[in-house]
Amino acid sequence: MPRKRKKKPLRSLADPFTVVPPSGARIRDRLRLAVAEEQVLRIVGEHLGHHARVDLVERVEIGMVPVKDNLRADRKRRLTKVSSSRWAGAITRASEDQYQLSLRCLFDERTGLRRAIRKITARLRVPCGQRVHGVRGYSNPNERYRKQQRLQVLQARLTEVEARITAGHPGIVVGGRRLAKARHSLADAGLTEAQ
Repeated sequence: MPRKRKKKPLRSLADPFTVVPPSGARIRDRLRLAVAEEQVLRIVGEHLGHHARVDLVERVEIGMVPVKDNLRADRKRRLTKVSSSRWAGAITRASEDQYQLSLRCLFDERTGLRRAIRKITARLRVPCGQRVHGVRGYSNPNERYRKQQRLQVLQARLTEVEARITAGHPGIVVGGRRLAKARHSLADAGLTEAQ
């Protein structure tokens, strides 16, 4: 005959309390530097930036491998010879993060392209101006023709994206949106190509 277990009493709840708001502050501002300080920062930035770009190229060449096979320790050891261990760690970590982010973007792009291709293909199967099983066909032959062209463009892009995923080599551009916008409209930014 099984023994009856005693029910445990419910634990008592602690009194509610308010968490202290964060006391730190984050300020984003431009540095006001002397000429000598600016030159030092520029030299250090060019030095570390060069090695960061080289490490990113190495990481892309390694391709899509498990984390234990991405050779981060070897890359960090090589970078430690030309910088501090802390900078080497930050550079290799940033390269890995950038590589993984660009791969996720490729996967997302592939998903979006497949979704668009499925949708267009389903609507192309239905004759113009008709509705079959809840799927509406395109309203006229002109729109249908344009969507067939669009489908070919999307399929070509999907083939290219899948090839890049298979190779494990996503396209990564160093810089940011502001830099890219300035580069594509030099006159508006008031810059020359050399600047």
